[in-house]
Amino acid sequence: MVLSLDRWVGKVTGASSGIGAAIAEFLVDKGLIVAGLARRSDLVEKKAKELSGKTGKLYAIKTDLAKEEDILNAFKWIEENLGHVHILINNAGLFKDNLLRNGDSALWKQIFDVNVLGLCIATREAVKIMSAHNINGHIIHINSVVGHKVLPFPGSNVYPASKHAVTALTETLRHELNAVDSKIKTTSISPGLTDSEMTTLNTELSQERQNLFKSLPALKGVDVAEAVGYVLSTSENVQINELTMTPVGE
Repeated sequence: MVLSLDRWVGKVTGASSGIGAAIAEFLVDKGLIVAGLARRSDLVEKKAKELSGKTGKLYAIKTDLAKEEDILNAFKWIEENLGHVHILINNAGLFKDNLLRNGDSALWKQIFDVNVLGLCIATREAVKIMSAHNINGHIIHINSVVGHKVLPFPGSNVYPASKHAVTALTETLRHELNAVDSKIKTTSISPGLTDSEMTTLNTELSQERQNLFKSLPALKGVDVAEAVGYVLSTSENVQINELTMTPVGE
């Protein structure tokens, strides 16, 4: 199978760091203009320099996905400097090792602010732009297998709930768009354990959890990026609603 992203060349997508860096690199390699939204924009700028000379281009936009004003300003800058958004990839995610029975509600709120509300706000802004300019775009949420099944890992607290919300939000948006005959696609990509700063590379986690993650098979960021490439390469009459992927042996 030959995957073609030709119809997206020159368009704009939103991404973050970690898995988002792999996605950004993959799309820049394919010739896309990518706007990388991240709190640590210096990491995106570093990646942009590494990718200079490629067919596409990566732009770094400092954005805290927990702050609505930051998200609105990011979309405004993209519209004014790069053009209309054709693809949005909601990759920003937050995990804090915590408990429900005696946990910190401030940490719970942080997780929902990024994983749910930030995603909703970015999606709203992208859909508004796509709809206003008759763009048959694509909204991709980087979800998780725990958005479909809660695993027996104490300390996950509200994280599985936030990812279950992403599953529901993807389908709710699909129904909303269908109701107005919109051709904007929506996809949830749900990876299993993936090497990233939130999991296997996260030194803030307890030693026990770090050891657990390192003992398990894991996907690479590029695996998720290739999944993004696959769903973007489908024909305009094909929509991948949900793509679940796990490492062999999980």
